[in-house]
Amino acid sequence: MINEIPTLTKRKLQAEVIGPIYAEMVAQIGEDKASAILEAAIRKAAIAEGRYFAERAGGNTSMADFAKLYELWTADGALEMKVLRLDDQHFHFDITRCRYAEAYRAIGLGEIGHLLSCNRDGAFCQGYDPAIELERKQTIMEGAQCCTFRYQRSTGESA
Repeated sequence: MINEIPTLTKRKLQAEVIGPIYAEMVAQIGEDKASAILEAAIRKAAIAEGRYFAERAGGNTSMADFAKLYELWTADGALEMKVLRLDDQHFHFDITRCRYAEAYRAIGLGEIGHLLSCNRDGAFCQGYDPAIELERKQTIMEGAQCCTFRYQRSTGESA
């Protein structure tokens, strides 16, 4: 199944197809519109992928199961990750090496790598479990030394 392929491999294959399509969209309609279309399409795909994994879990999602999904994204050394906190409500970690960013730069798509990969991270949660939200202040893809992932599951209580 496509969702069982290591994610780095999947993203490289997708980029080989998306890159030329994106370049043609830029030529036809301009960079701003092409980027907006790509961003919207990737977000929708990430939400759908999140729903797929939620269905596989029988709708019984948890932070522990969500964290386990990261095995797909880190497979083949795709990410070097330092977990800072993992409990029922939190999954906080830093990414210190991102081979996704390296791969996109190597094939000349570094300027849209954030749309192809980083754009998915928070959107995936909308499909998987809308109670899980991502706060991220920086990414390697956009030039930082590390990515700061701070997933938190809301309790449904209002302050």
